[in-house]
Amino acid sequence: MSAENEAPDPPSHRLRLFVAGSTVRSRKAIENLRRICAEQLAGQVDLEVVDIYQQPELAGRHQVIAAPTLVKMLPLPVRRIIGDLSETERVLRGLDLTPLRPPGHDAT
Repeated sequence: MSAENEAPDPPSHRLRLFVAGSTVRSRKAIENLRRICAEQLAGQVDLEVVDIYQQPELAGRHQVIAAPTLVKMLPLPVRRIIGDLSETERVLRGLDLTPLRPPGHDAT
C-alpha cells in the first residue's frame, strides 16, 4: 500500500475567523467556533484565527468591517457571519451545514 492511500483526507471546510484583539467577545467567538468545529466538523475543517489589529490588510481584502466575523472560504460560496457565534444553529445555517447532532442536543 502506498503512502498516498494512507494520507488523511484534506479538510473539506476552510474557515477564517477575524477577531479584534483578545477581548471577551473575541475569546468567546473563538471558543464557540472551536466547539462547533469539534462537534459538527470533526477533522474536516481548516480554521485560521486572524487578529485584525495585527493583520489589517487581510481584513480589508476580505471586506471585514466588524469583529468577530467568520468567513467560510470553502466550500463555495463564500459566506460571512458576524457575532460571537454562540447560536450553534444560526452558525450552521450561515455556513450552509446540516447539523451532525440532533436538534436539542446543543448545550448552549
